[in-house]
Amino acid sequence: MIDAAAFMVPARRLGFDFFTGVPCSFLTPLINRAIGEPGLVYVTAASEGEAVAIAAGAWLAGRKTVVMCQNSGLGNAVNPLTSLNFPFRVPTLLIVTWRGGPGMSDEPQHELMGKITPALLDVLRISHAPFPKSEKDVAAALAWADAGMEHSGLPCALIMEKGDVRDERVEPPPSAARPPGAKRDLRANGALPSRFAALERLLALIPDEAAVIATTGKCGRELFTLADRSQHLYQVGSMGCAAAMGLGVALNASRPVVVLDGDGAALMKMGTLATIGACAPGNLVHVVLDNASYDSTGGQPTVSPSVDFAAAALACGYGEGVNCDSLAGLERALASAFDRPGPRLVHLRIAPGSRPGLGRPRLGPVEVAARFKAFLGG
Repeated sequence: MIDAAAFMVPARRLGFDFFTGVPCSFLTPLINRAIGEPGLVYVTAASEGEAVAIAAGAWLAGRKTVVMCQNSGLGNAVNPLTSLNFPFRVPTLLIVTWRGGPGMSDEPQHELMGKITPALLDVLRISHAPFPKSEKDVAAALAWADAGMEHSGLPCALIMEKGDVRDERVEPPPSAARPPGAKRDLRANGALPSRFAALERLLALIPDEAAVIATTGKCGRELFTLADRSQHLYQVGSMGCAAAMGLGVALNASRPVVVLDGDGAALMKMGTLATIGACAPGNLVHVVLDNASYDSTGGQPTVSPSVDFAAAALACGYGEGVNCDSLAGLERALASAFDRPGPRLVHLRIAPGSRPGLGRPRLGPVEVAARFKAFLGG
């Protein structure tokens, strides 16, 4: 058994200073110390998959990251671990608790995951080792993980068992409530613009130094067709994770960050709105391009016609929410979006369908990530 400080101090010396995750009782001492320790950042995520995406954005912005979660949460994290971290080669240190582990009497929901936790990490091609059980083992465990991630560009995991870290009481700082944001309705109720036209107008309006993260599917392909720039990150998977990635970038960069989301993707991880609202990054502009359909898979309908994303964002703590349905409305929405503190959400209703003959990014995901990271570092 070790104290939380026995792990956190050497981890910080190695550069691990950005933490995110979803709590587990085994993790309480580490999480509370990450929250209360000056110089460390801890972001409370709404789901484990969201935490993985937040950490990915933070890594792209130059931070060394740690994601902490219960082993049951690996189920929520499988998609970004396989379709974001793996293709883009984004490393993060995973600390996964082993509920229902060998010889442990636990709740029935942990029985199966307890039996398959190491095997699941093997299937995900994530190297893993036991969490250090004594102070003398900490340096070696961290060095192993750090070297493994540097070599592979992939996550490594430490599996924590009950009692590995001594309980301690650390009082997290109180969280302050934010004043309500403002809503603007700029709808014209005319013919809806295409996504391609909206992206074209958006590129003409956003600052040259803005980082742009485009959700998976036709959105990224249309953005690439319009202009391929080093500040563009085209997601090729991890549906629903663009906003969380944008949050991870925005919290660690001074430049504007624009997330280009889709209605289906935003609906998939609505909890991210609350996380963004709580973290309140002033440089984040979240644009939801809503065509009420899953365009990339044949145009099946989403449930977005009954959803007001701008109102939802305000309810979650965003500084502004805007509804619009025209290029003129989009232009008005973005005119002041980068001059006042955010985060801001722009909900633009667009026509279904996409431009024919779309290209695909010529660079692979690894090169796209490296280029984007270099842009942020510059």
